[in-house]
Amino acid sequence: MRVLGIDPALRTTGFGVIDVEGTQLHYVASGTIKTDAVDAGLLPARLKIIFDGVREITERYQPTCASIEIVFVNVNPQSTLLLGQARGAAITGLVAGGLAVSEYTAVQMKKAIAGHGQAQKAQIQEMVMRLLQLPGLPGKDAADALGLAICHAHAARAFAAIDRATQREARTTAQYKGGRSY
Repeated sequence: MRVLGIDPALRTTGFGVIDVEGTQLHYVASGTIKTDAVDAGLLPARLKIIFDGVREITERYQPTCASIEIVFVNVNPQSTLLLGQARGAAITGLVAGGLAVSEYTAVQMKKAIAGHGQAQKAQIQEMVMRLLQLPGLPGKDAADALGLAICHAHAARAFAAIDRATQREARTTAQYKGGRSY
């Protein structure tokens, strides 16, 4: 299984690709999609950069599934709306590439990577580096995206075991403890 993790943001969207072989995780690629070259007032152009970037990554690395962070309301509602639009552009790029998309909260990802939901960015970077045996720390956005991919790799094993034991139907709305899948 090859998992693409996406940490959506309007300025810098992180991505991380890992291969999963049984319980082994292998780093493939990571990086960011930056929209800084476009004027901040040109939202549609920035969303297109995110969409095109996600499509390019899916075509280049051929993941079998994807995971993305669920956005919660921040202090500033305008920022939340903008982040939601960036997330929507990323999800659309993933789905346009034919990928199944699973969603996880930042707390779920942090628990899966660092063992507690209040982990700092530096802790996530360090744990991702260790889990994937990287030679150095990944960037903050890339580390979060790799963390989402790792989180999904662990959850996917549990979901597969449940599927083998029962007939489970995919939920298209609402949220369940393990995230949402489409």
